[in-house]
Amino acid sequence: MDITTILFYVFSGILLVSSFRVITARSTVHAALFLILSFFTASCIWMLLKAEFLAIALVLVYIGAVMVLFLFVVMMLDLNTDSLREGFWKHLPLAAVVGALIAFEMGIVLMGGFQLSDAPAATAAQLQQGNTKLLGIEIYTSYLYPLQIAAVLLLVAIVAAIALTLRRRKDSRAMDASEQVKVTKAQRLKIVKMAPTVADPAQPAAPTEGGQA
Repeated sequence: MDITTILFYVFSGILLVSSFRVITARSTVHAALFLILSFFTASCIWMLLKAEFLAIALVLVYIGAVMVLFLFVVMMLDLNTDSLREGFWKHLPLAAVVGALIAFEMGIVLMGGFQLSDAPAATAAQLQQGNTKLLGIEIYTSYLYPLQIAAVLLLVAIVAAIALTLRRRKDSRAMDASEQVKVTKAQRLKIVKMAPTVADPAQPAAPTEGGQA
């Protein structure tokens, strides 16, 4: 057993433990931190499999952007975990059945990818091109249509999220820049002619008993 195999089992064990702690941690902040650890160990496994581009993309995109934003939102909202855990044991049997069914279906789908066979050796031209370039060529040639479908689904999800969260407030006042630009000088200043008014002279105050006004 070489050092690569040992590191693979070490990272796999850390990944399993951290993934389990994501769903069992009582604090949402701790769960988010365990999820960051899961992403990092997954990127380490990809590095061992010589998938450098995927490993760096996982670290930069998910850990560097998505998880930092998610952790910031969780810490800012200060969620009440006690109310979220109400009814956990009540729905646990149904959740266990659904989880087992999903795991069984994933096992059937992925069974063909775990055949113990040697991978085809890379040619000299492929080794010179590099892993990232070969991945890009493979995605945009053999998997172009699935990539476009995934892009359309993500676009629909973004538009749906914006449409669901967009609310027009009646008490908010917004300025239309195009309407302001169209305004002419005559519309900006309006001179109104008014008749002059003369104030009535002040009436003298009535004298009091002491003789003072």
